[in-house]
Amino acid sequence: MNHSAKSVPVTSVTPSFSSNLAGLIKTMRLKQWTKNGFVLAGLIFDGKLFDLPMAGAVLVVMLGFCLISSSVYILNDLVDIEKDRLHPRKRLRPLPSGRLSPAFAKWSALLLAVVSILVTGLINAWAGAIVASYLILNIWYSFHLKNLVIIDVMMIAGFFVLRVVAGVVTVDVSNFSPWLYVCVSLLALFLGFGKRRHEFALLEEGAASHRASLAHYNLPLLDQILGIVTTSGLLAYTLYTFEAKTALAQDGHMLLTVPFILYAAFRYLYLIHVEKRGGAPEDLLFEDRPFLLSVLLWGVSVVGVIYLW
Repeated sequence: MNHSAKSVPVTSVTPSFSSNLAGLIKTMRLKQWTKNGFVLAGLIFDGKLFDLPMAGAVLVVMLGFCLISSSVYILNDLVDIEKDRLHPRKRLRPLPSGRLSPAFAKWSALLLAVVSILVTGLINAWAGAIVASYLILNIWYSFHLKNLVIIDVMMIAGFFVLRVVAGVVTVDVSNFSPWLYVCVSLLALFLGFGKRRHEFALLEEGAASHRASLAHYNLPLLDQILGIVTTSGLLAYTLYTFEAKTALAQDGHMLLTVPFILYAAFRYLYLIHVEKRGGAPEDLLFEDRPFLLSVLLWGVSVVGVIYLW
C-alpha cells in the first residue's frame, strides 16, 4: 500500500495562541536537541570536563545550538509544508496539519536565531560566527542542497562537525585529536544514510515526491554506502583509541570503549534492516533500550578511562 498518496486535511480555522505555542514547541523538536551534545566533545576529550567555568561556557554554546537548530527545524517545515502533507507521519506535524500558523512560525524562527547568535557570540566570538555559519548553510541546504543526491547527507555530516568545532574553539583545546572530526563525520553519514534508507523503504514509489534526492537513491546503493561508512567509522574510532597522547589515556585503555561502539552500530543496523526503523535516530535512542544502554555505557567508559584511569 502506498501511503504517500494520502494527505492530511488542513483546518481553515486560524490557530489560537495556545495552539500556535503548542505547535511551535513541537516543531522545535526538543528531542532532537540531543544532537547538540556533540558540542561537548572538545570539553570531554580534552580533559576539561570538571573545569567548571569552561564547562559553563560550553553548555551555553550548546544551548545556543539548541535554539539555532530549532530555528532551522521550523524553517525546514515551512519550506517542506506541502511535501510533508504527503508523508504518512510528517503530515501530522503542526505546520502541514494547520495547527501552527506559518506567520507565527516565521517570526519565532527569526527570534530563536537572533537570540542564539547573540548568546553564543557573547561567550566566544568564534562560536557565534560558527552558529551564524550553521544557520546560513542550513538555509542553503533547505532551499537547494537537500535535493542533491549524496550531497544532502554530506551536508548533514558537516553540520555535526560544526557543532564539534564550536565546542573546540570555546574550550581552546590542547589535546583534541583530529581523528575525532573524522569519527563524527562518519557517524553522521552513518545516521544520515540510514535515515534515507528508512525513508526510501517506507515511501517506496512515492519517495521522490517527499524528498527530491530520494529519486536518485535505491536500496542496493544505500546498503553499500552504509557498509562502507560503518566499516570506515569503526576503523577510524579504533585508530583514534591508540593515540594515547590525544586520547588522554595510557597504554591503550581507550580501546576498551570500542566494544560499546561496535554494539551500538550493529544494533542500529539491526533496527534498520530487521525492525524497519531508523527514520529518526533520536527517537530510537530513547525507544530502544539496548541501543540507549550501549550509548550510555560508551559515555561512562570514555569518562572513566580519561578521568579516572
